[in-house]
Amino acid sequence: MTTIRRHYTAFVGTRMLASGSPQEVALAIKRHRTGRTERQPLVFDHTTGRQIDLDLSGSEDEILERYEERSTQTMAARGRPALGVVAREVTLLPRHWDWLNAQPGGASVALRRLVDQGRHAAPLADRLREAREATYRFLNAVAENLPGYEEVLRALFAGDGARFDALIRDWPSDVSVFAMTLSQDAFEEAPRLR
Repeated sequence: MTTIRRHYTAFVGTRMLASGSPQEVALAIKRHRTGRTERQPLVFDHTTGRQIDLDLSGSEDEILERYEERSTQTMAARGRPALGVVAREVTLLPRHWDWLNAQPGGASVALRRLVDQGRHAAPLADRLREAREATYRFLNAVAENLPGYEEVLRALFAGDGARFDALIRDWPSDVSVFAMTLSQDAFEEAPRLR
């Protein structure tokens, strides 16, 4: 039974509040918010850089239970759970369905094969794009008012890791460290040292 492990980081302004599992981050925010009126923490998913909302209602025990790590078998109710297959809807034109159904193994096998071929065709380009987009999402939410923000984005999307690192070096350390973490796979050159 495999477990889906997620890693989140919460920021209040340019200061990192917490980083870890959903449980750890949710509890840290709940404790931080007690009796305070400062701005709402922003929570980022390490994989995508997207902001997520955590449900902080209830007691700490309820939060722990709500964000308990779950196995992929419990989360995948449809399809073939033992294989991790998840059913989703796909909308295609009749000619597409005709072609898929004529393939050896049927539509599902043909679609899985096409997706795998696409994933292997440009893995480096996909990895670079995903890491750049994740980094951009975080920077756009937290660093927009920091000096050199636009230049940092230009360096990120130009694939210039050395320039990116040099430009964020003087930013608040929590922001620059997390930006470096998210941008780990955003550049083709050798891994950067901080």
